[in-house]
Amino acid sequence: MQKYKFAAIALVLSVFAVASPLLAQEQKPQPTCSHCPATYIPKSELDAYTQRAIEHKIVDQQVRSIDLGKSQVGIGMVTRGKLVPGSATGEAVAEHEQISEVYYVIDGSATLLTGPDLVGAKQRPNTLVTVREQNGPGFSASSINNSETHELHAGDVIVIPAGTGHWFTKIDDHITYLMVRVDPDKVVPLKSEAQSRAHLATPYTPGQGNF
Repeated sequence: MQKYKFAAIALVLSVFAVASPLLAQEQKPQPTCSHCPATYIPKSELDAYTQRAIEHKIVDQQVRSIDLGKSQVGIGMVTRGKLVPGSATGEAVAEHEQISEVYYVIDGSATLLTGPDLVGAKQRPNTLVTVREQNGPGFSASSINNSETHELHAGDVIVIPAGTGHWFTKIDDHITYLMVRVDPDKVVPLKSEAQSRAHLATPYTPGQGNF
């Protein structure tokens, strides 16, 4: 009887030993972007966008929009000129409903206000290139109640979640920053290296958009 008992225990252990690796294999996390290639953007290409911005007074330009499987990420270059406190007029506040943004300041300094409590919010028309090609639907506003103030300098990073207004109220001379746009709903079209290089090779004409 004792012999049968030990045999039963051995059988259970052997089944467990076989099943455990299979169970672990089934539970192994799978990539959210299967066999997706990495994307490399050389500094020379980013500099070309900045030079184009300076020459033609373009503010925001989309360099790439990349498919990451479950989401997309956009890479932009932004160049803003001097802004004296109190000189901004109209709807200077921007807010994006579905796309979050990360700024990495490359050069210059500025004062940026952020917050969700928009004053005089108006929906941004989807005819705007920035809405269609860069940061998706959202609102413009005249100011932000109960805002946070951020003093941005070269090397700083700020993360602006979707639904949070952002407003430059002062730019000392200029500010240039790399923009990372997190687009989980894939609301803007993709932009490849080939499309970027073709865009840079096309002479700028007013009204063609800031992308």
